[in-house]
Amino acid sequence: QVQLVESGGGLVQPGGSLRLSCAASGRIFSINGMGWHRQAPGKQRELVAVITFGNSTNYADSVKGRFTISRDNARNTVYLQMDNLKAEDTAVYYCIMYQMGQNYRGQGTQVTVSS
Repeated sequence: QVQLVESGGGLVQPGGSLRLSCAASGRIFSINGMGWHRQAPGKQRELVAVITFGNSTNYADSVKGRFTISRDNARNTVYLQMDNLKAEDTAVYYCIMYQMGQNYRGQGTQVTVSS
């Protein structure tokens, strides 16, 4: 099995920053990509950012210029640096991983942006 463990969520004021981390462990063979989804109450889940093994990145339009995704291949870890946070970024953020045709998702970490 694959385990994805997220950390770094919390409460932050508008305009503030947070950094999420996600470490993958277990049956790791060949990760094709890692990234983050989020889901706010009453809203559909949306893709926030993804990074491929070759370090190509893709971002939701709503976070471009504010969020930065990166990864440490040696540690099977992906990061999401979130700057200039807005109230609408409040959601549960889930780490995702794509490997050999399988998709995996972590338990999620809460991010709350509020004054």
